[in-house]
This record gives sequence, structure tokens and C-alpha cells, in this order.
Amino acid sequence: MLNDWINNLLSLLVYDVHRPLLFNSMFFFVFFLILLVFYQFVIQKVKLRTWYLLVFSLYFYYKTSGVFVLLLVATAFVNFLISDWIYNSDSEKKRKWFFTLSVFWNLGTLGYYKYTNFFFSILNDIGHLNLQHVDIFLPIGISFFTFQTMSYTFDIYRRNLVPLKSFADFCFFVSFFPQLVAGPIVRATDFLPQIHKKISLNKEQIASALFLIIGGLVKKAIIADYVSINFVDRVFSEPGRFSGVENLIGIYGYALQIYCDFSGYSDIAIGLARLMGFELRINFDLPYRSASVTEFWRRWHISLSSWLKDYLYISLGGNRKGKLRQYINLMITMLLGGLWHGASWNFVFWGGIHG
Repeated sequence: MLNDWINNLLSLLVYDVHRPLLFNSMFFFVFFLILLVFYQFVIQKVKLRTWYLLVFSLYFYYKTSGVFVLLLVATAFVNFLISDWIYNSDSEKKRKWFFTLSVFWNLGTLGYYKYTNFFFSILNDIGHLNLQHVDIFLPIGISFFTFQTMSYTFDIYRRNLVPLKSFADFCFFVSFFPQLVAGPIVRATDFLPQIHKKISLNKEQIASALFLIIGGLVKKAIIADYVSINFVDRVFSEPGRFSGVENLIGIYGYALQIYCDFSGYSDIAIGLARLMGFELRINFDLPYRSASVTEFWRRWHISLSSWLKDYLYISLGGNRKGKLRQYINLMITMLLGGLWHGASWNFVFWGGIHG
């Protein structure tokens, strides 16, 4: 009896590929409750607080992606090391070389896990080849933590940031669990100054955090999941069985589903972080009230659109080299933004429409 109980407990604590850890699960509720109970004893001790949250964050990621927690740590270590080389290089040529090395590691890792089979499909179609798809597990949140580490390297290369001396601090920034799997994408310039600050929570902060968490759960677990299971999935799987009006309502239902799903996760992440004394930027600002596509991208997934603007669009030249070049830069940015969302042609097409 006791052995069965221990085995069941151990099976809950280890990673299960069929049951990755989600915010709206009972295991996460217990996980976060335990974290908060002991958090009060370390909240004012900066180093101990950082290590405490780092251990919980790495365990959280282990429960979502298993052994790929090692990839997360390796990505953090490579960027931590290369960023220090960039900052301390005595020539511009070395700085550019190290920066290129960092981009190669980040995009190479992301490309391998997320886009290998998509690339093989393109080669098969163009060259009439027969390349077999590779069985590659996609680590959860890799698109998010890759962009986070890249923002750190970018800002150091542009001399907007001084590199951290502690790898634990940097690994904590990269792995901070509330935003790790579904955003928002956190900038180093926003988060790093908060690591060593004195944390004091008041009733207003706690109330607003709980409001965000509960609202996010309602969006995700009640509205998005209900609309998806009971209507959208049925219409999309067999549209011919439904009338034109029902198909149209299904499209609007999907718009509601994807907003509540994505913004719900972001609200939960912001609320969880606030309960621990950390502030994350708003990620959705009533996007369906936008009057144009441009305004939409200022309100929808703000952390991604601002990242693409600051680190891709501006790096390509932005609007500084004439109208034609500006339009080309916008199109490249949105095409890559579409591809970031998923490895298939429909995402590229969607990005192109927005571009």
C-alpha cells in the first residue's frame, strides 16, 4: 500500500510526455501554493530568493519538456558567455563576429527543433526529393526563451546594457516560469533591474494579481476551451455539414477562442509574476477594437510585435532608407513574424497578408 502511494507520488513528480504541466492543472495549483508558502522566508534575501525561484522555474520547465531543460540551461550559458565576450572585445570586428555567433546559436537551435521538417518538405516539393521527416520533439516555449536571450545579446551589442556577472541571475531571467511557455516575451532591460530590488507587496498589488489570474483562467479554461470543443472544432473539422452562417460564426468563434486562449495565458503569467513581486508588461490591449492592421499589432501580442520592430525591423533599416525599402522591411518582418508562430505555409501566408 505504501509502495503504491510512493510510486504514484513519484509518477506525478516526474515528466510525463502525455501530461505536460499546464497553468490550469491541479498540479500547478499545488506547485505554486508550495512555492508561495516558503517564498515569504526568502523574499527579502536577494541571492537566496533568486536561487529559490530558479530551482522552481527549472523544475517547472522539466515538467513541461523533460530533459530539454538542459537545452534551456545550455542556451542561457552560451548567450551569457558570448555576451560577455561582445562587451569586453577590443575591436568592432570581434564584436560583430561574437554577435554573429550568438545569432547563429539561437536561430540554429530554434531552426533545428521547429523548422527542420518544414525545410525538408520545401526541398521535397522543389527538388522532387524524398527526404524523410525526422522525429524531433519541439521543446515547449523555445520560441519565447530564444527571443529573450537574443534581446539580451542585442542590447549588449548595441551598448544599451551591461552584462550580468552572475550566471544564476541570467539563468533566472531566461527561465522565470510564469512567462516561459506562452509569453509575454520579457526584455532583459525590463526584468534584470527587478532581480536585486527590494520586494514589498501591498493589498492593491495582490488584488490586481489575483484578478488577472482568475480572469485569465476564465478566458482560457472556460471561454476558449468551451468555444473550441463545443463549436469551433466541429465546424472546422467538417464545414460541409454546416450552413454558411454557421461557418461564418465558426470563424468569429475561432477569433474569440484564440484571443481568450492567448491573452488568458498572458494575464495568468503577469498575475503570477506580480504575486512574487515582479512586473511584466501588458501583452494584449483590447486588440479587436483596433481601427487598422497597424493599430492591431500595437495591441495584439505586444511583446512580440515590439520585439520584431526593435530587433528586426529597425536592424533592417526601418523607415530610414526610403519608402520602397521601408515596405520591403515591413514585409520581411511580418513574413518572419508569421513563420515564428508555426512551421507551415499558412503561417507564412498569414504573415504576408499582414505585411
